[in-house]
Amino acid sequence: MTVDVESLKTRMSAFIHALQDDICGALERLDGQGRFREDPWTRPGGGGGRSRVLEGGAVIEKGGVNISVVHGELEEAFAKRLQGEGRTFWAGGLSLVLHPRNPHVPTVHANYRFIHQGGKAWFGGGADLTPYYLQDEDAAHFHRVHKAACDAHDATYYPRFKQACDAYFHVRHRGEARGVGGIFFENMGGDLEKEFAFVQDCGKAFLPAYLTIAERRKNTPFTEAQRYWQEIRRGRYVEFNLVYDRGTIFGLETQGRTESILMSLPPQVRWLYDYHPEPGTPEARLVEVLRQPREWA
Repeated sequence: MTVDVESLKTRMSAFIHALQDDICGALERLDGQGRFREDPWTRPGGGGGRSRVLEGGAVIEKGGVNISVVHGELEEAFAKRLQGEGRTFWAGGLSLVLHPRNPHVPTVHANYRFIHQGGKAWFGGGADLTPYYLQDEDAAHFHRVHKAACDAHDATYYPRFKQACDAYFHVRHRGEARGVGGIFFENMGGDLEKEFAFVQDCGKAFLPAYLTIAERRKNTPFTEAQRYWQEIRRGRYVEFNLVYDRGTIFGLETQGRTESILMSLPPQVRWLYDYHPEPGTPEARLVEVLRQPREWA
């Protein structure tokens, strides 16, 4: 059966526009105070996007839910690093990162995309959780919701994509994971129509996976020392995004909007020289778990 890639582009674009509306509406209700600022933008060379950023909220200190649909020609050297063919490309996707104010509420990231390069097209994406104070029930909930989305399509998806997530979000120079993972997939190589259905279910799983955790933790009292630890751990997040993250690299290499690409960076962060948490503390337990990925679902 011939796959209608142009139809998939149109439907993927419509899906991410609607998903952005749903997620932003739910997050504004969660926050109760903050509102998303919207910035439409156009890309030199073709396409554009719609960035939405919330800053200074009651729950979300800084968060972005961005969509982009861009097309044109890639630089030859960068084109060879991708999985497709030639320099002509189209890419549509949604990317979000939320940095909560309360250190007991985890940071979260999700991204879903469809890319067409030359004669090849593929889906990719996933979602992952980055806690500052590890609550096992939160990690388990996040994984179970995504496992259910995977299992509805293929029982092999969750174990494969959970392992891929652990491998991808590994901060190699620190010898630890960025967080407690989730799922991550890229170019599954199967039926694109079936994969589009899977991507839609994954996108719709984000809110039930995260909102339960955020609602559960958003009113937990915290100290200045816990906030200090949150800012140290945010430094690891910055290191991963600027050194390893493919989405950041892709956006910058394709001349996307810099402010939208770097919205993933937290508003306040710190680096301390050779800092290690005290043994036996909740902070030390988090680091121990990040150095040895666990099964959560």
